Amino acid sequence: MTALSLRAPFDLFAQTARKVLTEDVLALVTRLGVAAIFFQSGRTKVDGILHITDGTYALFESEYHVPLLPPVVAAHAATYAEHLFSILVVLGLFTRLSALAFLGMTAVIEIFVYPDAWPTHLSWAGLLLFLIARGGGQFSLDRALRIP
Repeated sequence: MTALSLRAPFDLFAQTARKVLTEDVLALVTRLGVAAIFFQSGRTKVDGILHITDGTYALFESEYHVPLLPPVVAAHAATYAEHLFSILVVLGLFTRLSALAFLGMTAVIEIFVYPDAWPTHLSWAGLLLFLIARGGGQFSLDRALRIP
């Protein structure tokens, strides 16, 4: 067997993947994945719809120290942002702005809260940078409303 004949199945696989996994499909999957991460985090901070739990306030006072913001303000800001921007990302509405907000949150978490969790935060950043650079894709409200 020649190297060319050994490569043929891989070439066929790559060609098929490029056709099926278009940038628009990747944007949709990326949006759903990122939204799930942050939405689930937001849901751990509340009971009911958006009632912030006492445990959340305690975490922001003891473990989630962020500069310049009092713990109560930080708890509200983080909780509401995780919910709002997750919904916007799923819808593909203001995708770039929402991804930028999440990237900022990720940076704050990495720098001030969990600096040793950089592999996780880097994986989030990679997904968010894709959305910031490319937008929500064909299957987004941004595209339908012609929002860049």
